[in-house]
Amino acid sequence: MYKQFFGLRKAPFNLTPDPEFLYLTEQHREALANFIYGILAHKGIVSLTGNAGTGKTTLLMRMLQHLQPTRMQSSLIVNPTLTPSEFLEAAMLDFGFDNIPTSKAQRIVKLQSFLVQARQEGRATVLIVDEAHKLSFELLEEIRLLGNFQAAGETLLQIVLVGQPELDTVLNSGELMQFKQRISLRATIAPLTPEDVGAYIQHRWAVAGGERMPFSVAAVDCIGQAAHRVPRLINAICDNALGNAYADGSPRVEMRHVLAACKDLQLDAAVPRNGAQPQAKPVPAAVMSRQMSTLERRADEPVRRPSLLVRLRSRFRETQRIETA
Repeated sequence: MYKQFFGLRKAPFNLTPDPEFLYLTEQHREALANFIYGILAHKGIVSLTGNAGTGKTTLLMRMLQHLQPTRMQSSLIVNPTLTPSEFLEAAMLDFGFDNIPTSKAQRIVKLQSFLVQARQEGRATVLIVDEAHKLSFELLEEIRLLGNFQAAGETLLQIVLVGQPELDTVLNSGELMQFKQRISLRATIAPLTPEDVGAYIQHRWAVAGGERMPFSVAAVDCIGQAAHRVPRLINAICDNALGNAYADGSPRVEMRHVLAACKDLQLDAAVPRNGAQPQAKPVPAAVMSRQMSTLERRADEPVRRPSLLVRLRSRFRETQRIETA
């Protein structure tokens, strides 16, 4: 609608995950390094948690884009609300299996042969589960057992779990102690910092082909506060605000455009009468739950050994180049 008006080649604030638009903060770079290190070093199970809309799936798409088929083969489960039998079938289908046996024993034999062959060819095999916080205890146990495939002391099937903070809660439960002990790396993504909001908007604007970012300083401040610095909500507000500016024929996105967008999205933001910087009022729990589940909750920061971080940064320093790729 507004692309031609603002001189853009594509829409900058779509809500669908697009690795081309990924804005890599320090925590995103660390999470990406965790992913790549865990997979290529055959570490078994790695997990990434974060509130809805913080960029987990987009980061996942960038990882898949970065690791070429010559180095990795993957199966992606995007809807894990399945029975154990359905889960194994879905995983094998996405790996490219044809004529999947009905017998679980025969499925396991075929999968093991597939994993061994890939390892002999020098490729890592990865099972990725998005929305992993929806996994049942029964499915988590099934995944743990799939992680038992080994050869020459190496884990043959690498498993990546990506989900909201409820995943950490589930994994920390006593019933899943054995599963928790198998997790080699855990990472968390939080909302953007206040300083990152403007840089995030500028980054997406530039990737979309824009030149000078049209958002005023006050508008950016209001967007960040109203969105609680969650990228997906920032995208929604920016997209609507640009539409409002286009309807006004304004080349500049002003506060009135942002406030109108927040009103449409039921996000509470207002300009104080004293002329100070706009402050976002707390979003009512009922409204927030409709917008995005568990937005207010923060995942516990994982504890990592300093030596592990040193190894990650040293071995996978190349991932930092992805930011400018």
